[in-house]
Amino acid sequence: MLRQAARLAKRSVATQPSVPASIRCAAVESVCSTSGRPSEVGPSVYSTRYLGLRWHTGSAPAPGTECIDVIFHDQKDGSVKTVQVPLGQSLLEAAHNNDIDLEGACEGSLACSTCHVVVEDQEKFDILPEADDDENDMLDLAFALTDTSRLGCQIIAAKELDGLKVRIPSATRNFAVDGYVPKPH
Repeated sequence: MLRQAARLAKRSVATQPSVPASIRCAAVESVCSTSGRPSEVGPSVYSTRYLGLRWHTGSAPAPGTECIDVIFHDQKDGSVKTVQVPLGQSLLEAAHNNDIDLEGACEGSLACSTCHVVVEDQEKFDILPEADDDENDMLDLAFALTDTSRLGCQIIAAKELDGLKVRIPSATRNFAVDGYVPKPH
């Protein structure tokens, strides 16, 4: 199974024109790391999502990196935190990099709804690309769903989203943790 996943990762990376040629896939798991990525970006990994790619950093944006401001309002504790998010990074990744409690149980693979956020500004919400069927299926499982709900892993920082305000609901539905036991087929 792991070999099959590694082959899929290699194939998906090899067919993506936007991925630098310096990317090499790990022999185990469907995770690819970079060597030769500019040092100002910091440590990083690519992970596959279907045949798409998601960028995970793990470090703060380097000086000179183009960023936008995103305001996270956590309903669990009432905290409000403004963070700098590099262009092209998802809100889920930005939250994790800035110690914001946004779960993301599936690590951005669009397989859960635990990174559910509510976009508080209708104008900014209208700028976002429309949610695809996979995201809508996951949003159907989200706690406290609203008309401006999105998954944090699917909101990618872009210049026009500067000043985006999102609210993190007070609870999530994580079936793996909340006692859900799948029934045999």
